[in-house]
Amino acid sequence: MRINFFDILAQLNYTKPNSPKAMAPDNEIRLRLRFYKDINENADILRSKFEKFIYEKSPDYYAKIRGYHIWLNIKGDKKRYWSPHLHLELEKKSENETHIRGLYGPDPTLWTLFMFLHFMIAGTFIVFCGIAYTHYVLKESTQWDLIVLSMMIFAWFLLYVIARQIRSNGEKQMNDLEKVFLKIIE
Repeated sequence: MRINFFDILAQLNYTKPNSPKAMAPDNEIRLRLRFYKDINENADILRSKFEKFIYEKSPDYYAKIRGYHIWLNIKGDKKRYWSPHLHLELEKKSENETHIRGLYGPDPTLWTLFMFLHFMIAGTFIVFCGIAYTHYVLKESTQWDLIVLSMMIFAWFLLYVIARQIRSNGEKQMNDLEKVFLKIIE
């Protein structure tokens, strides 16, 4: 019997499109919030609305468009290190219907820093697991190895708590980005 852990996680984290809980930030463990929206409009017309928004030169927001992928960002005095961005993917369902997938995420630089820290912690954890096993087999003291392993587990939890705090700091700006998004597609 084969168990695919990632399929189980995907099923647990799936939110139904247009469900009221799709954007509830406190109901889920995930750090990156997602939502889905179906619009009765052509994807090209929606894309042109976002292009028009770019040319209006909004003082607080800007957008980048690559094909049918759109990124809405905060700029200027409102931007902080915890400021989120909104990634939208436009998918054609039919000639006059578009499915929009939205994903809120942290600033890419901050996300890269967190991934780097996670990899450093994971690497240190794996190395010290090997060292602890070697010391155990050689019947030497594993006290310091276990201390370092415990510190790495604590660091993982600390990174998670920090990420949750950053997300809660950016919650108001996520709502602002959603308002801009809804204003553009009207």
